[in-house]
Amino acid sequence: MDRILLSVTGFNPHRWQELLAQDREVVLEPDGSNDPSIRYAVVWKQKPNVLARLPNLKAIFSIGAGVDHILADRTLPDVPIVRVIDPNLTQHMVEYIVWRVMDHHRQGLAYRAQQARKVWNERAQRTAQDISVGIMGIGALGSAAAKALTSLGFHVNGWSRTERKVSGVNAYHGESGLIPFLNSTDILVVLLPLTDQTRGIINYELLRELRRRNGLGGAVLISAGRGKLHKDADILRALEDGTLKEASLDVFEQEPLPKTSPIWGNPKVFITPHAAATSNPAHLVRPMLEQMRAADEGKPLLNLVDRAAGY
Repeated sequence: MDRILLSVTGFNPHRWQELLAQDREVVLEPDGSNDPSIRYAVVWKQKPNVLARLPNLKAIFSIGAGVDHILADRTLPDVPIVRVIDPNLTQHMVEYIVWRVMDHHRQGLAYRAQQARKVWNERAQRTAQDISVGIMGIGALGSAAAKALTSLGFHVNGWSRTERKVSGVNAYHGESGLIPFLNSTDILVVLLPLTDQTRGIINYELLRELRRRNGLGGAVLISAGRGKLHKDADILRALEDGTLKEASLDVFEQEPLPKTSPIWGNPKVFITPHAAATSNPAHLVRPMLEQMRAADEGKPLLNLVDRAAGY
C-alpha cells in the first residue's frame, strides 16, 4: 500500500493527518532509513534528510504558499515539489491586502489615535484614484489582489523578477524596473517568495525610493510575504525618520516576534501574527489528494516549483 509521509514542525499535524487518511495511509515517520512504501510527502519545515531516505518518493507537497522551508534542506531528492494553490487561501490573502490598503487609505491609524484621545476631527480624504498601490510579487496571490484593488479604483503597479503581464496592472520587472516601480508607488505590498535573491530585499535603501509626496501624506508598507525578506531594523528606521508614514506587518525576520522587539510598541505599525492567509487543511487537502491520484494515473502534476528560481 502506497503511503503518505506527513512531516511538519511547529504545529499539531492531527487534522492534516485525519483528512489525508481519507485516501490512503498516513505516517508521521518513515519505517527506518529506507522506507519503500512512501510515495508522497506533505511537509512544513520537514526534518533535515528525512526525504532523502525515501527511494520511491514521487512528489513533495508544501502545506504553505511558500516553499523556502522545503528548499532549505540541501539533501532533497530530485522529485517534483508542488505548491498548493487553493481559492480559499487566495481569498484570504486578497481580503488581508484589501483590508490593510483600505485602512491606510481611509486613515485608520489616525482615527484610532483620535478615538483614544476622544478627539472629534474629520480628516480630508482622497479618492482611490489618487493612490498607487505597488505589489512586489505579482504571481497567483498578487494578481488576485491586484484585480480586487483595481476594481476599487486604485492604480496598481506590479513588479516581478521576470516579465509578467497582468490585466489592469502597470507592469515592471527585473533590476532595471525596480526603481521606476518604487518611484511610482504610494503603498507597497510585499508578496515575494523568499529566495537567495530576495532575502533582505526590504531594506532602508529600497524604502527610500517610495513616493512620499502623495495623497496619503507619506509612503506605506504592507508586508505579507516571508519575514526574512525584511530587515526589521531598517523598517523601524524608515518609520522613525519619515521615510515610511505607516506599516502593516504580518511577517517578521524572527517569528513569533520577540516580546522585546520595539516593533510591538511602535504606534505607526499594525501587527498581525503571520495570519494573512492561514493554510486550512479542510481546503488544502482535497487538491493535494486529487493531484496524487492524477499522478498515480500518469498525469502531470500542476503548480510545480522551479528549483532554480526558488518558487
